[in-house]
Amino acid sequence: MQRTNVALRAQDPISQAGVTSQLRARPEIAVTEWSETADPAPEVVVLVVDTVDEEVLRLLRHIRRTSSTRAVLVTTDIDEQRLVSAAECGVAGVIRRAEATPEHLVQVIRTVAKGAGHLPSDLVGRLLEEVGRLQGQVLGPRGLHFTGLAAREVDVLRLVAEGYDTADIAAKLSYSERTIKNVLHAVITRLQLRNRSHAVAYAMRQGLI
Repeated sequence: MQRTNVALRAQDPISQAGVTSQLRARPEIAVTEWSETADPAPEVVVLVVDTVDEEVLRLLRHIRRTSSTRAVLVTTDIDEQRLVSAAECGVAGVIRRAEATPEHLVQVIRTVAKGAGHLPSDLVGRLLEEVGRLQGQVLGPRGLHFTGLAAREVDVLRLVAEGYDTADIAAKLSYSERTIKNVLHAVITRLQLRNRSHAVAYAMRQGLI
């Protein structure tokens, strides 16, 4: 059986000791020490917290930015808004403490290690409702989408991908060449991309073109 390397970080020593003990007893799990310099990095890190506050979000962002490790949250309190915030910071799995039996925790760890995700069933529908609300009330009126691209930006990138130059794109979309250059510059700068080709690759990965 292939073992999944898991690091654990809890907000209190009792939780740290208890969850570590449970995971060490499982033959499919190899518990490693939490370390930002571990080489290789653990496949999954389990964060045991009371609630998803700013400190937890900072830690999730740091994990996503500095390693390939995927994060599982075991939390006492979470709602759809905190779930959206955690998702934005790269969390791959969420379990409520009350549901975190050793069997369920190991199942979620293995699922996340394979590249999939996990949410409590009751939060899935609420998350979709929250995403729809954000799109309809916040992003939509500003011409934005969860991809981080506005409709006009998608149109420009689609034409770039098709090989058109700035003048051709301007003519096709009835914009000035300066507007097209500004659109591309805004996308590259906002999303921290390298150049036009990188921006096109990003749009393709998002399934927009």
